[in-house]
Amino acid sequence: MTITPDAAWAADLKAIKPATMTVLARAARDIFPHDRFPDRFYIAAVLPYDDTASGDAALRKLLEDGATALDAEAKKRFGRDYIRVASEDQRVEILKGMEKGAFFQKLRGDLVVSLYNQKEVWEKLGYEGASYEHGGYIERGFNDIDWLPEA
Repeated sequence: MTITPDAAWAADLKAIKPATMTVLARAARDIFPHDRFPDRFYIAAVLPYDDTASGDAALRKLLEDGATALDAEAKKRFGRDYIRVASEDQRVEILKGMEKGAFFQKLRGDLVVSLYNQKEVWEKLGYEGASYEHGGYIERGFNDIDWLPEA
């Protein structure tokens, strides 16, 4: 699965337009960029919005309007839709202009959970999962993080 304007994974949505969902997935990658993460993690992080928005008209409007605003700003600055802006730096520039708004705050806030609560993401980050039931982190490699540089 990839984040493209004509993504097949976005074709069977119930509440959110496919174009909006692809914009949300691209924005998710731009807000929380991890080069080692395949697009499927970002897609999985935003897909629940479709179910939630089917019963929440205000959420659906916020997401649709937010994606429309991203596209409008991308067209104004770069002459193309947000999803078609090739440069990550340029897309981030657009997002920075929206970061104080409700759309950006909602997306960023939800992504902290929906992206980082995927067990396959944990593996990529070196997180072994909850430790309480195993006696806590002190006995389970508290100090074995090998992917951070030494201070």
